Amino acid sequence: MHEMSLCEGMRQVIEDQARAHNVSRIARVRVEIGRFAGVETRALQFAFDVVMRGSVAEGAELVTLDLPGRAMCYDCMTEVEIEERLDPCPLCGGGKLMPQGGDEMRIKDLEVA
Repeated sequence: MHEMSLCEGMRQVIEDQARAHNVSRIARVRVEIGRFAGVETRALQFAFDVVMRGSVAEGAELVTLDLPGRAMCYDCMTEVEIEERLDPCPLCGGGKLMPQGGDEMRIKDLEVA
């Protein structure tokens, strides 16, 4: 379960930011997750609750924000949203797409208590 190691990385970022801003408790963590990031949100929620024990984010709500998959179509030269990595262009049906986003995962913001 790589979600556990993702949460361990998140904990480090959260703890660092809490120290930098003199915050003693985090109430909510919003995380953006791209469609192609390969993150199972239910597993991430479970791992988050386990990993955050004893930290400033213990008991914090984890909110996941889904980001669409994006690709540049070299047939119609347009950036488009796609459901799956190998989908054709939804505008022209072309197959020459280069992924441009959707594989990212980042902490969007933290809400303090």
